[in-house]
Amino acid sequence: MTDLVADPSDGWGQGRSIPKEFVYLGEVDPTIIQDIRYAGPDNFTGKPVPGYGAAECLLLRPVAEALKRVQAELASRNLSLKVYDCYRPKRAVQAFVQWANDGNDGAATKRFYPRLNKSELFAQRYISSASGHSRGNAVDLTLVQLPAKPQAAFDPKRTYGDCSGPAEHRAPDNSVDMGTGFDCFDARSHTASADISAEQRRWRDTLVAAMERHNFKNYFGEWWHFTYQMPEGAALKYYDFPILPRPSVGRRPAAGD
Repeated sequence: MTDLVADPSDGWGQGRSIPKEFVYLGEVDPTIIQDIRYAGPDNFTGKPVPGYGAAECLLLRPVAEALKRVQAELASRNLSLKVYDCYRPKRAVQAFVQWANDGNDGAATKRFYPRLNKSELFAQRYISSASGHSRGNAVDLTLVQLPAKPQAAFDPKRTYGDCSGPAEHRAPDNSVDMGTGFDCFDARSHTASADISAEQRRWRDTLVAAMERHNFKNYFGEWWHFTYQMPEGAALKYYDFPILPRPSVGRRPAAGD
């Protein structure tokens, strides 16, 4: 089976499919909350990212099934996972690199890197030319206390506080306060940062411990980033098929994707 779906210009419903190795997380465990940031404007580029034709989480099947086990464990503590990003097409990674190097350091998304210049993001490895997300075994996520509180809609015309500031000043998010928002390019996002409160430390430790018990390894520079440890010898490759709505949902992909 080819790694890519049919050409996006051929129209929805003409035999498209995802690679057989992948599944929609919503079909494996619909209780896991999804807040796919790159499918909308609430991300460091300020607009939907190429390849994200739907706000859906796609993962290799063993990864999705492992998340289902994490979710079952957390449910007994009235907690839920919330995913921000899962599989990421290579074209999205390329768009991030282009954005980081375009020389336009506008104020609209400065809240994601309040203490850095945009030109530094690539050198400091906040932006990379390749991502484990494109292999389908990496996921960005957080915790939500249940019952989940309603999350206010993101307003692209509103000025929000920076990602490392007080949670009530950041963009809307109904998750627990981890000390920074998602995709905060700041030292406070380092998982072991000492510059957070005792409660924020407790939440980070809770997330890391739950994930590690199910074979996920955290990236030290981002409290939200985890990689599922595939069996030794497993063949992993980078994919570039676009993320489209689940066929069972019956929606059409976003225009232009």
